[in-house]
Amino acid sequence: MTTASEPSDLSREDETLIAAAKLAIASRFVPDWHEVGAALRLRDGTVVSGVHLEAYVGRIAVCAEAVALGRAVSEHGSSDIDTIVAVFHHTDGRITMVPPCGMCRELISDYAPDASVLMHDDDGRHTKRPISELLPGKYGRG
Repeated sequence: MTTASEPSDLSREDETLIAAAKLAIASRFVPDWHEVGAALRLRDGTVVSGVHLEAYVGRIAVCAEAVALGRAVSEHGSSDIDTIVAVFHHTDGRITMVPPCGMCRELISDYAPDASVLMHDDDGRHTKRPISELLPGKYGRG
């Protein structure tokens, strides 16, 4: 699941989650339409995946993480995310891990403030970070 260019100290469960995200986008990839896949693991062990939805109008898109989160809530009755990961399908066939965008960081943090995110660290290693670390100074309503 990892290669020499993607060293990892992640658990087997985390590597399986990356594989689920890769499978989600590999099976649904359409250039400029579906390029990002995500998978999340709920605290009960359930894995839920999603792909991003693009629209003809350039500013309309729904991220894969949001689709997976929506599926978790609607199909499994839970937003209690343990870990989430997103991957990008390149046109040359490579699929690489990507960090969540700012809006997804907000969504993940709002629905699962104790969640962890799988991503690359500065040295290119797969790492697991708490969502709170990716969204310092989070906005709050009160």
